[in-house]
Amino acid sequence: MTTITLEVPDELAAKLAALHPELPGLLSQALELRETEDSAEDASDKAMHPVFQETLDFLTSRPTPEQIISFKASPAAQERLEELLDQNREKGLTDEEEAELD
Repeated sequence: MTTITLEVPDELAAKLAALHPELPGLLSQALELRETEDSAEDASDKAMHPVFQETLDFLTSRPTPEQIISFKASPAAQERLEELLDQNREKGLTDEEEAELD
């Protein structure tokens, strides 16, 4: 087992002393939680593809029911969606392309 020495404020050191036997497990849980949050952030970043952003912008503009019914993706967005659908049928998509299509 590796020993790690940390400098922490006295108040924190007192709290950690009471948790000494549990510290390795708590640190492990904290790291796992951080990895989970980082994965969620990565997924969120991938969700912001231009087609998604275009749709989000439209919905956040507080459209009327009539505007929602008549909404159409821009020609560029429609072309990209068609490319992804064709590629999905022909040879499949990468994880990123699949996220974009979703």
